[in-house]
Amino acid sequence: MGREIQLDGAETSIIKALVSAGNEIDGGKLITLCEDLEIAELIDTLRGLIQMGYVDADSNAFYDAEEMEDIAFRVNSGYSKALKDALDEKPEKKSKRVRRE
Repeated sequence: MGREIQLDGAETSIIKALVSAGNEIDGGKLITLCEDLEIAELIDTLRGLIQMGYVDADSNAFYDAEEMEDIAFRVNSGYSKALKDALDEKPEKKSKRVRRE
């Protein structure tokens, strides 16, 4: 299997908002759902997710909230399962096997 995706706090907030919205969400709604993030942090993080290929957008040219409002964003379907797994906060299961000597 490929590398596991590691997300920081802002990336997690954005991906959760996109996943909860369904297939596609406009920038205005995304700004509302990610109100805990400063707009500059939201834009910077979102552009990073787009560059990594995790998020698709109608346009990559947005620099402020006004430009972002009419753009549609969605999770890249090729990464959707891996991103959902990255959001899953369950700890790894440990084996109950005990070595006896």
